[in-house]
Amino acid sequence: MRLLVTISALAAPVAAGAFSLSSPIDCDLGGVCYIQQFVDRDPTGGVSDFRCSGLSYDGHKGTDFALPSLAMQAEGVNVLAAADGVVTGVRDEMPDVLQTGLGAPDVTNQECGNGLVINHGDGWETQYCHLALGSVIPRVGQQVSAGDVVGQVGLSGQTQFPHVHLSVRKDGDVIDPFDTGNAADCTASGALWSEPINAPDGGIVSVGFAPNVPDYDAAKAGTATTLPSADSNLVIWGLSFGTQTGDLLTLSIEGPDGFAFTHEETLDRAQAQTFRAAGKRLTTDRWPAGTYNGTVTMTRNGELLDSMSTSFTLD
Repeated sequence: MRLLVTISALAAPVAAGAFSLSSPIDCDLGGVCYIQQFVDRDPTGGVSDFRCSGLSYDGHKGTDFALPSLAMQAEGVNVLAAADGVVTGVRDEMPDVLQTGLGAPDVTNQECGNGLVINHGDGWETQYCHLALGSVIPRVGQQVSAGDVVGQVGLSGQTQFPHVHLSVRKDGDVIDPFDTGNAADCTASGALWSEPINAPDGGIVSVGFAPNVPDYDAAKAGTATTLPSADSNLVIWGLSFGTQTGDLLTLSIEGPDGFAFTHEETLDRAQAQTFRAAGKRLTTDRWPAGTYNGTVTMTRNGELLDSMSTSFTLD
């Protein structure tokens, strides 16, 4: 069954309290998982999310709830019904394939991948995209309740990272669940969430140590897990999201015997995801034994936006 439908522009504001949603993903948002992209509120060729920031892309009609790595997706993360309703559309036949590079499968008219549509009554509808092949549980006509497991996060359809895309519609019009108003003042008002959802305007996805600068794809996949040895180089790396021009990324290491290293970089462009790594070459026989602490921070306009740390020990 075809899941994708033609969507019109953002609808007019809806009455607060008339309809509410719970989180569509069984993962700690703002902790382990994060929101990579919001609804694009700009009706022109530009891009703007509900805070008048750029955490979206032109024409994006939903919210992308992302996992930090392919490794976590492989372990299995549940997608949840965001509200009570009746399932009106299901697809569960497309492979989990990242749409990157040559040879990616054609997903024309099937960009949503595997997923489902739930009718909540009174013109409200939610759609869940990019679920894992074989994971979709309910069938057309089945009643579901908010919080029910409906599948697992996958890579089906038009996707370049593991996430569930949630679209919300009222009478066929796109609704931004973070702001049902016009967002003219760049602040959220009239959010549909029954409980507040952590939605930072960018942050750190993952950090790690390595003996050399790891491959970017390995960092995204969660497979850059080789730690430095006593006689290797010492590198700290970080993967961040929603970076903007002028953001300051700081990568630092503190270790035994007064060891300290800091690298700062001011970003010259905005990116959906940004990878940076820095470190020191070994110039002696070995690094001192003890614990090494690494931290990656993201600062915007002089204010700390996010920070993440990791550590390892050398004998």
